Amino acid sequence: MQESLAIARKSASNLAATFWLLPRAKREGMSALYAFCRKVDDIADDESAPMDLRRKELSEWRADLRRACAAETPLFPVNRELQPVIQRYKLPFEHFDALLQGVEMDLEINRYEDYERLELYCYRVASVVGLLSIEIFGYRDPACCDYAVYLGKALQLTNILRDVRADAERGRVYLPLSQLRRFGTSPEAILRLEYSPPFIEVAGSVADRARHFYRLARETLPASERRNMASAELMASVYWRLLKKLERRRFDVFGPKLTRLSKSQKLLLVLRAAWRFASGAMAPNYGI
Repeated sequence: MQESLAIARKSASNLAATFWLLPRAKREGMSALYAFCRKVDDIADDESAPMDLRRKELSEWRADLRRACAAETPLFPVNRELQPVIQRYKLPFEHFDALLQGVEMDLEINRYEDYERLELYCYRVASVVGLLSIEIFGYRDPACCDYAVYLGKALQLTNILRDVRADAERGRVYLPLSQLRRFGTSPEAILRLEYSPPFIEVAGSVADRARHFYRLARETLPASERRNMASAELMASVYWRLLKKLERRRFDVFGPKLTRLSKSQKLLLVLRAAWRFASGAMAPNYGI
């Protein structure tokens, strides 16, 4: 697990910050899953590499992941570390394949017409990670699958709002074109990093959509599964506060600094989560 753990430790990801709530075996399993996600995402985002090369590399990762799922010997170190996790928790290749399809969408698509198409992307790159994660966390109630889908979409929409500038600098506009038209702005304005009243309206509509999925996740998670989903609930709490911070700043995301929670804010949330789950006060504190 050395390479996977090193990738998780090196990352400033909100996801990696929640692993410490898990027992060691599950923490290592999540680190291996995270390392795979990080590797394939980095391939898609590496604009120094030709598009055809990135497609080829992702195809090679898919083939190698298929080997891992088929109990053959993977070629890539991260997949070799992921293989026992796949076997222990019976992680299906179909979920990994859907995740890779989502990553590949970033090679082909830089605009989304409406929420339906955007949410397919969110499902593939985020909800599917949730569906894999809950297998590692462990659960009995199948409603946890719906919870993972809803929460994944909420988190990814929050990411999209936070990353508008970084995505625009890559030529990507994830805000739905239908919403841009509705409020009287354009993808070209986003690419020019124009902060305007119409942009605030668009961002507000995306935030409302994210709130909808946070609320669905909150309402769907069975009370009996809240302890099993401790890491996911901490993630929900972190991103919920990030969304509220974006709203307080009126979605002014075009500056050079990414909107994020400070290390002290994250630590406080982690400590609060540990106290809440230790004391039995496990009611969700997001989507309210």
